[in-house]
Amino acid sequence: MNRLALILLSALWPAFSLAGNFSQRADVREFIAEMHEKHGFERTQLMRLFSHAQPQPKAIRAIMPPRDPSVRSWQTYRSRYVEPVRIEGGLRFWEQQREALEAAQSAYGVSQEIIVAIIGVETVYGRNTGRFPALATLATLAFDYPPRAGLFRNELEALLLLARESRRSPLGYLGSYAGALGIPQFLPSSVRNWGVDFDGDGRIDLAGSAADAVGSVANFLKSHGWEPEGPVAVPARVSGERYAELIEAGIAPRLTPAQMQEYGVTADDAPEAPCALIDLVTPGEPMEYWLGYRNFHALTRYNRSSFYAMAVYALSRELRMEREARLASR
Repeated sequence: MNRLALILLSALWPAFSLAGNFSQRADVREFIAEMHEKHGFERTQLMRLFSHAQPQPKAIRAIMPPRDPSVRSWQTYRSRYVEPVRIEGGLRFWEQQREALEAAQSAYGVSQEIIVAIIGVETVYGRNTGRFPALATLATLAFDYPPRAGLFRNELEALLLLARESRRSPLGYLGSYAGALGIPQFLPSSVRNWGVDFDGDGRIDLAGSAADAVGSVANFLKSHGWEPEGPVAVPARVSGERYAELIEAGIAPRLTPAQMQEYGVTADDAPEAPCALIDLVTPGEPMEYWLGYRNFHALTRYNRSSFYAMAVYALSRELRMEREARLASR
């Protein structure tokens, strides 16, 4: 469903079927039967769980796209994350988790400042991990938010499997309005696929172990194409009209900077490696253009937004420069 359809849907959406608990609903009972058939869950056990899951209308309101997409502003978005609290907090986190960050860079090839920046953007280094009950939130989004019901139904399934594998109650997980969990805000499927026990205590604990969060972020990025010591992004300039074709082509790296010159795109000291043309809009200001390399694309697998990836990169650069300056002044 495209953005315009989502906006119209949010404007016209009637009252959701959010009364009572989920266990009495036919679609939930169908899901329970599916979980029994696919994974051997006991029907009565799942019925009891869903009887305790209360709908979360705030999650739907939070996840809906803005009614007016023109209000999107890169500079506003950047200022929300590249700011003193996250820089100072990031430097403290870097020092506190220095050994884990060094080990993660060695094991996965992901730059330490990138790992720190992601955790800073996601939860301010574990300060804001979310208070939404994950089971009820994912059920709400799976059964009462049609635009992304398939995604959240899969994540609800993953949460139940994760809880069983971890020998925890699904009711005990708290997270964001989208069901993301812990210090790095992994969705349940990401915890199962890329979470690692990086502190060696025998369990993956993304809510309580900063080391596990560090290792898991690095593992995720490596698994999604991060190239050790590879470029992330460089500023670019455009001229003519053909560059619009590159914007339309999307953010997957395909052409080298030399090839992009045919489309009116130039950049100083740009590494000759596959990249994409990224546009960052700020109302009332000139469009900002960057070349996004494979590592930029890997960041968008964490959150599929060019604003997000560029904010992580910008924060990582600030953290690296400030840390090096302070170390040099000692």
